[in-house]
Amino acid sequence: MQIELCVASVEALHAAKSLEIDRIELCSNLDQGGLTPSPGFVRSALDLGIETHVLIRPRSGGFIYSESEIELILTEIKEMDKLGVHGIVVGVLSNQLLLNYQVLRQIRDSFSNCITFHRAFDDLVEWQDALEWLQENDYNRVLTSGLSTSIAAGISVLKEMKDLAKGNIEIMAGGGINLSNIHEIIEVAQPDAIHFSATSKQSLDPDSLFSEELLMFDEMKAKKLLAVCRNFR
Repeated sequence: MQIELCVASVEALHAAKSLEIDRIELCSNLDQGGLTPSPGFVRSALDLGIETHVLIRPRSGGFIYSESEIELILTEIKEMDKLGVHGIVVGVLSNQLLLNYQVLRQIRDSFSNCITFHRAFDDLVEWQDALEWLQENDYNRVLTSGLSTSIAAGISVLKEMKDLAKGNIEIMAGGGINLSNIHEIIEVAQPDAIHFSATSKQSLDPDSLFSEELLMFDEMKAKKLLAVCRNFR
């Protein structure tokens, strides 16, 4: 079982290196669910020698994009390919909340390395056919909370997904993973990978006029989650 850390800060990035995380999903603006990170942040991750998968998401909200937004997504993917990232993380849906087959084919054709379809999968009106299509079109894994807003409520669906995938596409569990639910997720669903951010709400720069409450990386939480995952390997 692989361990993927969702990294949105320099602190989390360096912790991923020191904790020997299997791979990272690099993003920015974690409080908005994650957005595409800057090229400089991507280069920093690659320079550390970390297996780096980059989130391609131009805005917060849902995953039905305008033509202009799709053009931006495709442009960003080309730039990430030039940088030599190990993978990208994407999700594009149609107006009917199905996979946007045309755009997803364009993405697969334009990027040579690993592609993860992210939690847009949990917004689908049906998922069995979508999982089969992603598998047949060379998508490598799906990040999902089992079609639930919180993964604790989606464990049974996660198990169903893992059974249906039959090892032909990876099922990665993510979305609200914490110390109270990780044991059950691993034991019942037996996902191919676990994805978490190990963050907590903290006050950033409390003495500044621009102080904010943000999701910030908690290294102790990360170590505890890692210990659980590694004991199940």
